[in-house]
Amino acid sequence: MQTHLAPEFRNTPEGQEAEAILRKCVHCGFCTATCPTYQLLGDELDGPRGRIYLMKQVLEGQPVTRKTQMHLDRCLTCRNCESTCPSGVQYGHLVDIGRKIVEERVERPASEKLVRAALREGLTSKMFGPAMKLGQMVRPLLPGALKHKVPPRDTRARAHQWPTRTHARKVLMLTGCVQPAMMPNINSATARVLDAAGIQTLVADGAGCCGAIRTHLNDHSGGLADMRRNIDAWWPLVSRGEVEAVVMNASGCGVTVKEYGHALQHDPDYAERARRISELTRDLSELLPALVPALKSRLHRPIGGRTLAFHPPCTLQHGQQLRGGVEQVLRELGFEVQLAASESHLCCGSAGTYSVLQPELAYQLRDRKLSHLLPLQAEAIVSANIGCIQHLQTGTMTPVRHWVELIDDALHGNP
Repeated sequence: MQTHLAPEFRNTPEGQEAEAILRKCVHCGFCTATCPTYQLLGDELDGPRGRIYLMKQVLEGQPVTRKTQMHLDRCLTCRNCESTCPSGVQYGHLVDIGRKIVEERVERPASEKLVRAALREGLTSKMFGPAMKLGQMVRPLLPGALKHKVPPRDTRARAHQWPTRTHARKVLMLTGCVQPAMMPNINSATARVLDAAGIQTLVADGAGCCGAIRTHLNDHSGGLADMRRNIDAWWPLVSRGEVEAVVMNASGCGVTVKEYGHALQHDPDYAERARRISELTRDLSELLPALVPALKSRLHRPIGGRTLAFHPPCTLQHGQQLRGGVEQVLRELGFEVQLAASESHLCCGSAGTYSVLQPELAYQLRDRKLSHLLPLQAEAIVSANIGCIQHLQTGTMTPVRHWVELIDDALHGNP
């Protein structure tokens, strides 16, 4: 694709990166076939190719409109198009650049500003936990739309039980911003499963949100500040070689932290440390294949006959390009795991804050996803990202859980 960047972008790092990405696009349109919003809306401007044209126009100095912003807002950033693209177009990086520029040039209505500010500050605040507890107390009284965002309180004692043994092998884990309050058992189950395999899980007190929430809400400076804060919190252990990996059990956080090196590449104070953190970051599923023998010897029987339906999050299969790992581990441990017969590559509609900002599209995608998962008649639906888990659970009575919780249950003999 030929480009003629406007002078204001021509010699900037963002402009140069965007131009390199744009020039890889050959207009083939393969991406539209796997774009969830194009599947729903059938509008070229609600598919990757159309959005690429819109961002090209912005970078070439053409007028930026509210319509441009709307079409970019509707993008889930699922990056399915990256998996499909034969030319290797890094659409995810391009749309971050495009949204940032559009946000600076198009004034949003006050109502949109308010919602985005509430999400940006509320989800990353230390007050999120107390607010979630209050919401769970009055959950029966909440309107349906809000009730969907407040999961029932986890009353299991083990949800907060952390292993106390020490091991020579140690990893750092990011507990996340909303996960400890919404679904605390995911983090403790992760620590218990790793403990069973002889690995100690450490948490740095100063670490918080990975930076994805602010970045995807177009607060790029705030997102970078979150990343720097996490690097500062982790660096003492990393620099001394005391941990072998930084482990992510939320694939949305994982794809973000794996790209710290890219996000901070022009920061002279953090570029090298960010690159090192990204190199050390592993999705939990990447660690487990080597640990299967140790886990197998500790499992309570029987597991056979327990059928699970696996929904691979976009941030796992497209963002991190990790496919098949979760299913392989679960099968080796004795579970029967199935993927949806069709459209397992498509987004469920959660996409971070997307289900709040674009509820109509998000719930259409949720129902479409469940229409392919529920016919499997599985005991549970499992996934690898808290957003997908919570979003899917709002549309079904079938339990939706993180896959590591099922392994933890099997290790401790829980039904």
